[in-house]
Amino acid sequence: MARIDSSVALHDDARTIALVGLVHGTSHFFHLLLPPLFPWFIREFGLSYAELGVVVSVFFVVSGVGQALSGFLVDRVGARPVLYAGLGCFVLSALLASTADGHAGLLAASALAGLGNAPFHPVDFSILNRRVSAARLGHAYSVHGICGNLGWALSPLVSAGLLALTGSLRLTYLSIALLAALVLGLVLLWRHWLDDRAPAPQASSSAQTGQTKQTGQGHPPAGRTPVVPPASPSLGALLGLPAVWLCFSFLFWSTAALSAVQSFAAPALHQIHGLALPLAALVVSGYMFCGAAGMVAGGFLLARLADQRLESLIALALALAGGLLLLAGSGWISGPAALVVASLAGLGTGLAGPSRDMLIRRATPPGATGRVYGLVYCGLDLGFALASPVFGRLLDAGRPRWVFVGAALCLVVAVASALRVGRGLAAPAQAQVAA
Repeated sequence: MARIDSSVALHDDARTIALVGLVHGTSHFFHLLLPPLFPWFIREFGLSYAELGVVVSVFFVVSGVGQALSGFLVDRVGARPVLYAGLGCFVLSALLASTADGHAGLLAASALAGLGNAPFHPVDFSILNRRVSAARLGHAYSVHGICGNLGWALSPLVSAGLLALTGSLRLTYLSIALLAALVLGLVLLWRHWLDDRAPAPQASSSAQTGQTKQTGQGHPPAGRTPVVPPASPSLGALLGLPAVWLCFSFLFWSTAALSAVQSFAAPALHQIHGLALPLAALVVSGYMFCGAAGMVAGGFLLARLADQRLESLIALALALAGGLLLLAGSGWISGPAALVVASLAGLGTGLAGPSRDMLIRRATPPGATGRVYGLVYCGLDLGFALASPVFGRLLDAGRPRWVFVGAALCLVVAVASALRVGRGLAAPAQAQVAA
C-alpha cells in the first residue's frame, strides 16, 4: 500500500474527508426528517400510523430509484453539481414540511427529501476514491460511516429539541431548513476540496523525488489541467458483472438486518423480556454507538490489511454480530443482559463497514465509480423499504424472537455475498499470476 509522506497531502485528505463526512451525516439526518415527530402529526393532522408508514416508504422508494440513476449523472457531470442539487432538495423538503397541513404535504416533503438523499453514496465515494490518498482510504471510509451513524443519532434529538424550544412544527422545520442551507453554504465555500475531476493524489516514490529535483518544484503547478476520467464500460457491461449484483445483495441483506434492529428491536425486547419500552428503546442508541466505535477500529484494521483478506474480516465481523443477535433473542439471558448484547452486535457491523466499502471499490471498473456505487447502494434503500413490513408482521404475529433470528439470518446471507465477491475478484489475479 502506498505511503504518503507530505503533510500537505494529509491536510488535503483531512479537509476532503471532513466535508464528505459532514454531507453524509446530513443525508442520514434527513432520513429521519419526519419520523421523530410522527406523534405530533397524529395529533395535529389526525393521521394513522399506517398513513405515516406510507410517508416513510415514499422516501426510500424515491431514494432507491434515484440512487441507481444518479450514479450515471455523477459519472457524466461530476460529483459536485449533483451534491449541490441534493443539499438544495434537503432545504426545500424541510421548507415544504414546515408548510404541510396534512398527509399530502408530508408525502411531498418525504419524496423531495428522498430525491435529495438519492445521490449521496455515488457522490461521496466518487469524491473519496478520487481525492483521498490510497493509504488513508480506510480511515476515510470509517469517518464516512461514523458520520452517517451520528446523523441518525442526532436527528431525533435535534427535531425534538427544536420543537420543545419553539413549540411549533412550522418553526422546527424552518430551523432544519436553515441547518441544511448552512451545510450547502460550507460546501460551496470549500468546494475545491470536493473536486472529483482534479488529479488523484500521488504517493511518494523515488521516481517522483527525482522528477521533483529535476523540475525544482515541490508541488504541481497551479492551474493544472484536470485529468480526463478514463473511458467507462457501458451500462450493459456493468449490469453483466456478477460482482456488482453480489455487492448489491450484500448491501440489501445487511441493511435488512439493520432495519430490524432500528425499528423493532426495542418492542421485541419488551415482549420477550418484559423490559419497559423507554429502557428497551436504548438498544437502538447502543447499537449505533457501538457501530460507530466498530467503524473506528475497522478503519485502522483496513489500513493494515491486505486487500485479499477484506472478505474474511467482513465475514468474521458479521458472524460475530449475528451470533450476538441470536443470543439477545434466545431468552437464555436476562432482559438487561439482552439489551447490552444486542447493542454490542453493532460492533460487528461497524467493523465490517470500511472493509465493505473497500470491497465495492475493488469491484468497480475504472470510470464507473458513480454508476456502480449508485446501483449497489440502492440495495440499502430497498433493504429498508422491504424489510420493515416483514419484521413488523413477525411482531404482530407474536413472534418477537424472530426479529433477532431474522436479522441474524440476513447477516448470514450478506456474509455469503461478500465471500463470493472476494473469490470472484481473487480468481483473475490468481490466473494472471499463474500465467
